[in-house]
Amino acid sequence: MTKLIEMGKAARQAAFELSQLSTQEKNRALQIIADQLEAKQDEILRENAKDIENAREKGISETIIDRLLLTPERLKGIANDVRHVISLADPVGKIIDGGVLDSGLKLERLRVPVGVIGTIYEARPNVTIDVASLCLKTGNAVILRGGKETQHSNQILVNVVQHALEQAGLPKAAVQAITDPDRPLVMELLKLDRYVDMIIPRGGVSLHELCKQHSTIPVIVGGIGVCHTFVEQSADQNRAISVIKNAKTQRPSTCNTLETLLVQESIAAEFLPKLAKELKVNYFADATALNILKQAGADVQAVQDEDLRKEWLCTNLNVLVVKDIQAAVEHIREYGTQHSEAILTESQQLARQFVAQVDASAVYVNASTRFTDGGQFGLGAEVAVSTQKLHARGPMGLEALTTYKWVAVGDYTSRA
Repeated sequence: MTKLIEMGKAARQAAFELSQLSTQEKNRALQIIADQLEAKQDEILRENAKDIENAREKGISETIIDRLLLTPERLKGIANDVRHVISLADPVGKIIDGGVLDSGLKLERLRVPVGVIGTIYEARPNVTIDVASLCLKTGNAVILRGGKETQHSNQILVNVVQHALEQAGLPKAAVQAITDPDRPLVMELLKLDRYVDMIIPRGGVSLHELCKQHSTIPVIVGGIGVCHTFVEQSADQNRAISVIKNAKTQRPSTCNTLETLLVQESIAAEFLPKLAKELKVNYFADATALNILKQAGADVQAVQDEDLRKEWLCTNLNVLVVKDIQAAVEHIREYGTQHSEAILTESQQLARQFVAQVDASAVYVNASTRFTDGGQFGLGAEVAVSTQKLHARGPMGLEALTTYKWVAVGDYTSRA
């Protein structure tokens, strides 16, 4: 615990120093980080290759390996995400609202950094840079704890970031990482409430539950995506199939990937054979969809209730036939995780009904759920996707890493 306390103290001091920086000073540090990620590409990919080799030796699934893998293209994309964060408006110091009270007191709400962020994540080395860049832009220090699968990748990435911070004249303790894979260190981090202001877990259900149950620090819950798309009877079927293919196969291992397709009963016999012809995945279907998909030659088996609650994170797809929009909404209310839900329809009235009745951090009309992403939403890199309702919801960009303070200015004003 002593080591983590020292990390917490250093992070708290770094957060104080960061909170005093100008936007230009923070952007300069981010520019150096982006440049160094590209300059150190060979070293980073070499360390990442060690993690990939270890993962394969341990029999880790290809889904997880895909999350873990860095390539020159992905690394360049990560560096460009940092550059995009530079281009975004700095929320720190902005006046949210305010006015003059009857007492003559001038009152304003001012955006300020949260302080120290703790992020716990699994098998996603890109998160190291995403979180670091957003935290630095908003004047927050961060303590990172990646999964053991990313040990080598995280170590080199944090070294690159810290070296860049020193080049920029900033405290390297602004970005720290717990690289020891021992699980008890996670529990210690969750109790570090004297120094850490917010915990953001990025991983599976078990990680989120662990953080909720044991943290003495506020936890941002989210990232679990059992995402649905409802094909309403008026939908343009050919264009709908294109969206469904994108939502399911563009990158199956992500939390915004389509997991359950709901098809209106009146078009199921016509639509599902078209889908089976175009979308070659492993189908898990209810009785009605099973018969139709079997006749269409699809790879299909009966769906179980537990399947409907899974993040498949692969090319498995649940398919259910529902009577109407009301049945679709009821299913989503029961099985959804308030992440991303979509309707494909030509009816503006039913689109409005779906948007009004579906409770999720992102609701789509005639679009793929794969858009639930900080970069796609114009937020730059994201820290996480929050599915809770307090403080932040949906992709968490810069504003989600700020809070506010009330600033009151008087003329030696006393309360009556």
